[in-house]
Amino acid sequence: MAPKFGTSGLRGLVVELTPALVANYIRAFLAACPCGTGLYVARDLRPSSAALSDVVVRAALERGVDVTDCGEVPTPALALAAMQAGAAAVMVTGSHIPADRNGLKFYVPSGEITKADEAAILAQIDRTVPDGCGHGRLCVDMTAGADWVARYVSGFGPSALGGLRVGVWAHSAVSRDLLGAALRALGADVVEVGRVDTFVPVDTEAVSAEARRQIAAWVAAERLDALVSTDGDGDRPLLADDRGEVIAGDILGQITARAVGAETVVTPVTSNSGAELCGHFASVVRTKVGSPFVIAAMAQVGGRVAGYEANGGFLLGFDAQLQGPLAGLMTRDSLLPLVAVLVEGRKAGRLSDRIAQEPPRVTMADRIENFDTALSLRLVGRLADATERAAFMATLGLTAARWDASDGMRIWSDCGACVHIRASGNAPELRVYVETSGKASASELLARALAQVRV
Repeated sequence: MAPKFGTSGLRGLVVELTPALVANYIRAFLAACPCGTGLYVARDLRPSSAALSDVVVRAALERGVDVTDCGEVPTPALALAAMQAGAAAVMVTGSHIPADRNGLKFYVPSGEITKADEAAILAQIDRTVPDGCGHGRLCVDMTAGADWVARYVSGFGPSALGGLRVGVWAHSAVSRDLLGAALRALGADVVEVGRVDTFVPVDTEAVSAEARRQIAAWVAAERLDALVSTDGDGDRPLLADDRGEVIAGDILGQITARAVGAETVVTPVTSNSGAELCGHFASVVRTKVGSPFVIAAMAQVGGRVAGYEANGGFLLGFDAQLQGPLAGLMTRDSLLPLVAVLVEGRKAGRLSDRIAQEPPRVTMADRIENFDTALSLRLVGRLADATERAAFMATLGLTAARWDASDGMRIWSDCGACVHIRASGNAPELRVYVETSGKASASELLARALAQVRV
């Protein structure tokens, strides 16, 4: 795919992310956006990330910008370090997409770039940029990861997970060592499984059947109370309960929002309707898919607001008080929902018991990779026609009742089931989401919907 830029960052095939193109985006970013005290840079564990990180660093130094290299740390750890220093940041990562692709995530000193920042960067891309003065200073700071861990030990206390035996599916996540360190510091007994040297594109919103079977096997074999992991750059959580069942990211969000004392939650249309049904929040605000939309809505609402996505990434929009203080962090994070839900599960006796307390709404999602974006958009556009929409739902054994085209096409049936189809915003993939009242019915509906859109 040709490199694509938006508020979620720059994404593309590694062979197309040339040094010249990457350097041009860095120069445009620095010209268009405030960088405060300098630029913080980090990277994930993809084979291509180290070389791309070097390009980012050189481009910034040549513009006279001071650079702090944080090494290999998760995206939320980099964002936390940069925001505390009043600096901008660039994370070299392709997140959950395959290793033949990579990208950049951009942060201004206040957090993730906005749509306005995106437009300003794009306006600079085609402009002639004078040669840099080359006076930027480079330093290395390897404390970002430890500070990220310390944040949650301070907030939840060193005995928060005492007595729990928790597995860490390490795979190739840049967060893998820090996850283990955090859980141990919070009192858990930690067992690492599944560490590999090659990059594995784990999508926490669309966990494969093979991965689910392996997770269940690890939980049973190691007698675990839970198993945790993240995607490649560590901003999306994965949590399985004591039965080896993977917990949907939106359920993690609901529980975490309540645990930190949020009064308002902001979440995209792809999250399940449990936030409305549980009755714990004063209001629930729905947005398009993507953390920039969630952040914008959170800023507008203000107060004790939290945001989360169906992939599990959580945003804390206020300073919470738990066992200790936990300052707000307006970027997608994985560690807060993992720790908060484990703590809530411990209080309930078993994690599966705590999950059972949530409203009986089950979401499932999957993706069709290498699905042309134009074809995805044509499919969604066709479903805007009432006849086409009714015919599509009929093939799934459902009757279309209402629909929402705010982000793709989301269709509810008269029995309360929901099917949502949208083009991915950062890869050539078609995303399919379903929501029903039970796991079996959701699994069956997702399989049928995937089969139908492949026709």
